[in-house]
Amino acid sequence: MGIEDYGGGQGPQPDVLVVTTNDIPGYRVQQVIGEVFGLTVRSRHLGSQIGAGLKSMIGGELRGLTKTLVQTRNQAMERLVEQAHARGANAVLAFRFDVTEAADVGTEVCAYGTAVVVTQE
Repeated sequence: MGIEDYGGGQGPQPDVLVVTTNDIPGYRVQQVIGEVFGLTVRSRHLGSQIGAGLKSMIGGELRGLTKTLVQTRNQAMERLVEQAHARGANAVLAFRFDVTEAADVGTEVCAYGTAVVVTQE
């Protein structure tokens, strides 16, 4: 598995720019649309769980679980971008992830931020 299996984020020319900051240098916020989020819940794969249990006895990274979490975060972010785009935004400010356990059966990942319309200064 290469580094691309363990990363995320947007490509070079996104339709909706997503940033963790409250503003974007060189851009001006023209309109605040409001909160947007992307949510997904993933159950644990039995094979990953068994492998993770064995690995936890000897230590080290749980690569199967790491890859699953990366995929889950990327899916939540894609849903956030889809919602922002559908509401007319071209950017999302103050982007964050929230990760919680979902009733001991999976992991809930929520990507959220503030949808806005920005223009270059």
